Amino acid sequence: MRFRFTVPMLLLTGFMSQTTLADDISKINISVNDKQCDPMEFTVPAGKTQFIVKNNSMKALEWEILQGVMVVEERENIAPGFMQKMTVDLKPGTYETTCGLLTNPRGKLVVTGDQATSTKTTANDLIGPLAEYKFYVMMEVAEFVKQTTTFTEAIKAGQIEAAKALYAPARQHYERIEPIAELFSDLDSAMDAREDDFEHGAKDPLFTGFHRLEKALWADKNIDGMADIATKLATNANELKSRISALSFPPSKVVGGAAALVEEVAATKISGEEERYSRTDLWDFQANIDGAQKIVDLLHPLLEKAHPTLQTAIDDNLTTVHNTLSKYRDGDGFASYEKLSDADRNALKAPITALAEDLSKLRGALGIN
Repeated sequence: MRFRFTVPMLLLTGFMSQTTLADDISKINISVNDKQCDPMEFTVPAGKTQFIVKNNSMKALEWEILQGVMVVEERENIAPGFMQKMTVDLKPGTYETTCGLLTNPRGKLVVTGDQATSTKTTANDLIGPLAEYKFYVMMEVAEFVKQTTTFTEAIKAGQIEAAKALYAPARQHYERIEPIAELFSDLDSAMDAREDDFEHGAKDPLFTGFHRLEKALWADKNIDGMADIATKLATNANELKSRISALSFPPSKVVGGAAALVEEVAATKISGEEERYSRTDLWDFQANIDGAQKIVDLLHPLLEKAHPTLQTAIDDNLTTVHNTLSKYRDGDGFASYEKLSDADRNALKAPITALAEDLSKLRGALGIN
């Protein structure tokens, strides 16, 4: 099985127009008429290229890239007047292309560059990283269950200060694996929804989970009546562990998860809206970055081969974000988020936003839909 990343078609003028996308995928337009291809000869760099093939002949046709007698890639049954797209990862060398009828002359495709610049990410390439990531997630969810159970027992025992101390350490394990945890929308909404997600806000009976308990601990300073919500949270944590254990991780969710973790910090969390009562936002930020870091580390060999420049940029930005967050460390945790000035928050936002932008290119760089 081959994974491909298909990008939207850009508006091009004339055939043989070529542009380079943000993720360095070139695009080539090919017109096939009754007699030949237009152009008949063209050159592309090694690596991924998207070919947009339009049938300007009177018959349905296929367009193939050949290396000797072997078909490297093809598109079949292109109807007259229609076009099809084909993204191919090509190694350096000289290839031929078919141009409609078998009796028509063949086109010539020259691929330039070093062998090392051409790469494919296949299902086999991802077996190891996905297995290691599932192991990581299972370890985190096991710790999440353990610490959430301790946290909810403190709630049920009426121990406000103990529960406050246990809140952020439990949540960090959820935040690290959020791309997988969020696959189960019922559990995610029950455990991690904010009051803004409900019609009646904090008074809505459907508002449960961590943030309902957070409000009781820090805003209401009263946890009477919270025992049932605490019990439900612990039960849902165990259910999450059970579901994840049986889950086959979608490659796109794992690879895209690194960006999702950091994008959420940049887009919403940095405003302080998530942990609005406890002000433990920095714990969440660090956990999200830790989760993204794990995914990047596991994909490092593949990305280093496919797109070393992007790999370097991601590594540099991750280091910057880690270093920036470390300034706000307080013992084993972090300073209260309310202590950060606007300048501090802006200093965090810039590298986190840059990191999110780099991570958003991961799936494209590895050719994973």
